[in-house]
Amino acid sequence: MSSVIAMPSRTEWLQDKMFMGLSLRDYVKSFLNPTDIVIGLILVTGFPIIAARFMYGLGAVTNLSQSNPWGLWIAFDVACGVALAAGGYTVACAVAIFGLKEYTPIMRPAVLTGMLGYLLVVLGLFVDLGRPWRLPYPLFWSAGTTSVMYELAWCVCLYLVVLIFEFLPAVLEWLGLKELRMKLAKLSIGAIVLGISLSTLHQSSLGSLFLLAPTKLHPLWYSPFLPFFFFVSSISAGIGMVIVESTISHRAFHDQLDPKKPVDIDKLTLGLAKGGALILFSIFFLRLQGVADGGHWNLLATPMGAWFLVEIVGFILVPSLLFAWAVRYRNVLLARIAAVMTVLGIILNRFNVSWLAFRWDAPDRYVPTVAEVIVSITIVTIGVALFRWIVNRMPVMYEKPGYEGLH
Repeated sequence: MSSVIAMPSRTEWLQDKMFMGLSLRDYVKSFLNPTDIVIGLILVTGFPIIAARFMYGLGAVTNLSQSNPWGLWIAFDVACGVALAAGGYTVACAVAIFGLKEYTPIMRPAVLTGMLGYLLVVLGLFVDLGRPWRLPYPLFWSAGTTSVMYELAWCVCLYLVVLIFEFLPAVLEWLGLKELRMKLAKLSIGAIVLGISLSTLHQSSLGSLFLLAPTKLHPLWYSPFLPFFFFVSSISAGIGMVIVESTISHRAFHDQLDPKKPVDIDKLTLGLAKGGALILFSIFFLRLQGVADGGHWNLLATPMGAWFLVEIVGFILVPSLLFAWAVRYRNVLLARIAAVMTVLGIILNRFNVSWLAFRWDAPDRYVPTVAEVIVSITIVTIGVALFRWIVNRMPVMYEKPGYEGLH
């Protein structure tokens, strides 16, 4: 007798895939926990402000003006977002190109973080632009093919597509589409190589934007090497962000880890710390080379010079030495502290270049409104909520049975 496999009904499919096996009532009750309540309060506060921005314009919620068109949203949501989302290509390069297969367990969470990071960068741009409906304009209707914005727009758009493609296997495993998942495995190395190539382009191009404003950016931060600075610092940002993200993820989602295949996250952290020490040490001397090339040593004795030293000593040299110390003495906690300092250092650098040191001598200094800060917090919260939603459902922290070796 032939057996017939019953297909799940729509209700059963929703309950299994979307509601994690819970009934709708129990699923709604599951949101009554401190984390989800805080996320909900932030979103309830932020969404009306975003709506007001689109209904009444930028002037209704921001301090942006014709003389200060770039503010917190460009500095944090875009400049910092692009750098902090670099963990995806950093880990993918280590695993697929350099053959460091021991980092495979943290590759998929890193790719997910990168994908969500770039989605939030696009969302931040959509909120920041005076005419958001013209966001695709540089891609299709711009005649300036030699423009930095043209290259930046195409690379960010294409890299986001590549990240979605790299994460698609997790979605297919979640949906049980094994045959299609097997076919995608053959294309993964090509997607990774393309993603790395695109990352080297747009990370450096973001720095190239500021080459167009030599009279507006403070001399200590302005340098012909800005594109190179932005690219190399994105690698350190990726390393720091992967350490922070993997540490939090393996504690927050420890119940999803396979006890039969334990991941030595401490060992992986120290391995990443070794790379972080080398990259940050190189960045420190590259930044000094930028000062030497411009002949601006005398500016280090000014207030802005002191702030410059806070950035390159406190958040580049110090975490580099902490990383090295952590590797030498196998101190995982110290490596994680250095990673947090590295992430804060990247945020500080992008803030300095695109905000604090930009138009530094202008009489009308820009200060963000409370509404701008809330919108930025809301965008980050959206990313955290999406990350939790996906990890709780899809095989991100573990290998799904039957798909081993394809990650």
